[in-house]
Amino acid sequence: MASSFKSLGSNDATTTRTLLHESIPITGSIVSGTYGGGAIALGGEPHIKTYSHGMFQSVFDYPFLSSSANHIFDITTGYASTSHLSGAANTQNAKKINIYNQMAQVLAGFDETGSLRLLDEDGDIIAGGTKIKECYFVNFSRILTKDEIKKGTFEMTLTTADGFAEPAPSGERIIITDHSGSDGYFVNSPAGEYGVLFATASTDTDAVLSANRRFPVGLLYYQAGIAVLSGSIFSDSDDGGILNTGVGTVTFNPAGASVTGFNTTTGSTNDVMADNFRNRLFNLQFNNTTELNSTIYFCRASNSEFNYSSNPTYLSTSGGGPSEIVVKDGTRSTDPHSYITTVGLYSADNELLAVAKVSEPLIKTPSNELTLRVRLDY
Repeated sequence: MASSFKSLGSNDATTTRTLLHESIPITGSIVSGTYGGGAIALGGEPHIKTYSHGMFQSVFDYPFLSSSANHIFDITTGYASTSHLSGAANTQNAKKINIYNQMAQVLAGFDETGSLRLLDEDGDIIAGGTKIKECYFVNFSRILTKDEIKKGTFEMTLTTADGFAEPAPSGERIIITDHSGSDGYFVNSPAGEYGVLFATASTDTDAVLSANRRFPVGLLYYQAGIAVLSGSIFSDSDDGGILNTGVGTVTFNPAGASVTGFNTTTGSTNDVMADNFRNRLFNLQFNNTTELNSTIYFCRASNSEFNYSSNPTYLSTSGGGPSEIVVKDGTRSTDPHSYITTVGLYSADNELLAVAKVSEPLIKTPSNELTLRVRLDY
């Protein structure tokens, strides 16, 4: 007889988890505003969106007013209220403290006394250590990071040129990576897993870094898609930074001013600080991760099942004789045949939940058995 439904047993379904990775390259010309050819005045870049609140900038891969534009990341700066840069007379002082506190609350959380934890240079929050009190925050768009940034793939190249010169000399670049991210990450953050960012010289012969070694300069939160960079990346060792004294602290000169390193933030808005950072971003790349969870159903048809169709045209009673099966070529036969084209998955309430189609009809007879593998991805 024609059967259309069959219950699935516990051995007829299994689950799998697959990680898919995609390479994300972001060139400095997009971020700095020079990708259209020639220098563009600060504040006039069509793919850099600023806001009246002045809290952060948004960077797009195309003029942000275009429907084709994709959001790449937001960038802002902040410092702790206990930072030596904090001062009531500073430009946007309260906003910069609020930004730091907000990011620290999300990324580091609170201690057992209810006090806000400061961002830690080596990631060991409980043991204390050196705190990052002055930061650049780069918050990547979910369209780029997907479920998370793949550990050990993050690489950012920054120039150490003064002003807004592009490109900087090849010997004046530092490379920031999550060097030990694949096996040395931390899990003590409310925002998920994170690794320490380290800065190295672009080549072994460069003397751009103090003592020419690897320095911890920030944190990368993989699931949150946020990079935290210390303000020390643009200061020399005499100013408490990582750069060689021969290179000197980078001079930012927006609007004719001449202030060095992160100290610029005391008299500059977050928009200006974001401009300073963007115009020194030479290259950025990482791999994202998409977690694909699947349920696989094995729909089995034994030799005695699904050999008939419930379609009324399947049988012919012409001539008043016994019913005969009309097979595909139009001839009549008493041998049962059916052609499987669709598999439906139903709930216990007989509600259709999913439909799978085969690429071509599969013949089913009492002399064969079929197992159709149906995969649902989430």
